[in-house]
Amino acid sequence: MKKRIDYLGVNKELLVEGMSVSNLAQEAIELGYADLTAQGALLIETGKYTGRSPNDRFIVIDEKTTDTVAWGKSNVGIEKEVYENLLSKVRNHIADKKLYLVKAKVGASEKHSMNINVFHEDPAQAVFSSQIFIKDNNREGYDSDFTVIAVPSLTANGKEDGVNSEAFIVLNFTEKVVLIGGSKYAGEIKKSVFTVMNYLLPEENVLPMHCSANMGEEGDTALFFGLSGTGKTTLSSDPKRYLIGDDEHGWDENGVFNFEGGCYAKTIDLDREKEKDIYDAIRFGALLENVIVDEDGQPDYTDDSLTPNTRVVYPLEHIEKRVED
Repeated sequence: MKKRIDYLGVNKELLVEGMSVSNLAQEAIELGYADLTAQGALLIETGKYTGRSPNDRFIVIDEKTTDTVAWGKSNVGIEKEVYENLLSKVRNHIADKKLYLVKAKVGASEKHSMNINVFHEDPAQAVFSSQIFIKDNNREGYDSDFTVIAVPSLTANGKEDGVNSEAFIVLNFTEKVVLIGGSKYAGEIKKSVFTVMNYLLPEENVLPMHCSANMGEEGDTALFFGLSGTGKTTLSSDPKRYLIGDDEHGWDENGVFNFEGGCYAKTIDLDREKEKDIYDAIRFGALLENVIVDEDGQPDYTDDSLTPNTRVVYPLEHIEKRVED
């Protein structure tokens, strides 16, 4: 099988890998992708898409997925020919583009983890991936269990390309590739990888869960289930308990483990008195999405003029009381 980097058509001469979060942030600011808040957090606007676009998410129908995916409203299939056409567009789009590679791991479990490579055209999105996933910077070469490429400036032609709009999120489980285009919303990267884990882990007798989790002093674990934006991050950020993770977990024979290396919290109406841990985590190394700031760079978390789905990503290291592997 062709290496994914060659399969995607990545120009290795223009590829940047191993760049630190601080250097990625600096590049994002210099290239006009982002600004900086007074607290040192990176600030971006995601444009038309301020949340995930479920109507633009597809799974390739093939021999592997025909009988193993619960097809329906949530899991919409597309033919391989549609995927190949979009892949061709991606290849042409990135042929002369500088890309930023983030090597990461998903799953804080030696037995049930997955190595991923995430290619970005936007350095601010590379900051997102660096902080939401578990860092794997020392892995050599370009081999990975799954590959994601995010090119928000590439748009599809809707029905002409076999999709619903200019945005597309396409998962190919046979090729082990996710294509993301037309949307700057970084949450598409995170949730695509979660979908991959949801597909793969049950075969390993692991229950993937959309929940937050924390642990008490005696080692007792609490899980908080809920849809996106329902308060999982807030509930799990309890100063009296140790945070395991805020959104995606697995449950195996050894207990509960986090899929991620960071948190992705809603910030609308964020108040330090009520959510001190989250508020204080928003500093250098964090990335804010669609938050309004004043002329001094101070965030106004009550302002929902861009979207009520204002968000922040920050690494788990920004939370003092956390479970450390």
